[in-house]
Amino acid sequence: MSDFFQNGIITTLHDLGGRSDACLAAAVAEQTQRLPLTLVLPCLHTELRGPALEPFVRQLATIPWLNEIVIGLDRADAAGFREALALFSQLPQPHHVIWIDGPRITALNKELGRQRLAPAERGKGHNIWLCLGLVQALGRAEVVALHDCDVVSFTPRMLARLVYPLLHPDSGFVFAKAYYPRISAGVMYGRVSRLFVTPLLRALRRCLPPSRYLEFLDSFRYPLAGECAMRWSAARRLHLPSDWGMEIGVLTEMFRDHSTRQLCQVDIAEAYDHKHQPFPPETDHEMDHELDQEPDHGGGGGGGGGGGGSGSGLGRMSRDIALGLFRGLAAQGQVLDLALVRSLVTAYQRIVLDLLDSHAADAALNGLRLDRGEETRAVSFFATCLLEAGRSFVQQDQLSPLTPTWDEVSQRRSDVLSRLAAAVAADRTDHADT
Repeated sequence: MSDFFQNGIITTLHDLGGRSDACLAAAVAEQTQRLPLTLVLPCLHTELRGPALEPFVRQLATIPWLNEIVIGLDRADAAGFREALALFSQLPQPHHVIWIDGPRITALNKELGRQRLAPAERGKGHNIWLCLGLVQALGRAEVVALHDCDVVSFTPRMLARLVYPLLHPDSGFVFAKAYYPRISAGVMYGRVSRLFVTPLLRALRRCLPPSRYLEFLDSFRYPLAGECAMRWSAARRLHLPSDWGMEIGVLTEMFRDHSTRQLCQVDIAEAYDHKHQPFPPETDHEMDHELDQEPDHGGGGGGGGGGGGSGSGLGRMSRDIALGLFRGLAAQGQVLDLALVRSLVTAYQRIVLDLLDSHAADAALNGLRLDRGEETRAVSFFATCLLEAGRSFVQQDQLSPLTPTWDEVSQRRSDVLSRLAAAVAADRTDHADT
């Protein structure tokens, strides 16, 4: 059970323990008859055989109020696609698997890319962009929820809590962001949020003039959570970054398009267990190698653990997040230069050192393990990545075209939604029984 304190400029919806799972599920079921709900799942092929996905799918199969599911499958060959079709076939709900690396989707994506109507880079944002295109093509959703596939502690109650604020007829919310503690096997995780994003936001607020945009981002308890829900009227207007800055990019888009009174964050779990990235390497040489690794991108966008591959990708992740913040500030009219970058890195280091003490005390009180040496080493790593991202943003051409919304794509290419839906259906027909 959490506190009931409201802070920041968005509404925080706490878990105060006053409603049973059955009562909540009944309320959500009633409202989804009026506002159909589609769940979007960005998924990597490597997750098909991981410990989380099959139990996750079994739990989803028990949810009668979930109207439709769209899965974006990344980095899979034909055998991997058939494996995914078999795994998700246990879902009783209507569901669709997009084979992103299949020849049909690849050809369509390249065609749109030549006309600058598709994301320039592959990544989690590209995966979700294709999923939202299919949601628009299907035309049934009034509410769409995004959820990572690497969650080993999922229960239907978590999804019900996430979507309920958008379904309640008197709420007025158009967007809900999940928050939860990252705790697994007695260890405190969530280090990218705890040790990078939150202290970076506070360093920016210290170094820059008052900014409602920064106040907004700092209002979120877990800004990197991969779980969120939104009205379809908001989702169809999203310009999605395709890199690791996607979660910050979504928040930036919501800030641009909506009043903060229409946005909320929801406590959905006492503990949420994603897969975890390894800590940064020990030596500077290994760190340089780490910065060159390409992270996986399909699932697990949540802070500190999501989506990493065999090369952990923490360097790429943190740099993309910082660049996303810098672009958001630039869109607000803020000018950044090298002097500001140096001040920002110094302020970040000072703020995060104080937070290290706070996290250590929190872990100790709750009987959790937290390696202070590894935390300190991670902070040094993140500071290096922040300096690199700041220099890159100031010194290099940072033109980053916005990914078009599907409204824009369909206006320029009226046939594209039907072709996307047809490609997904044809892939399923060709491979479902082989």
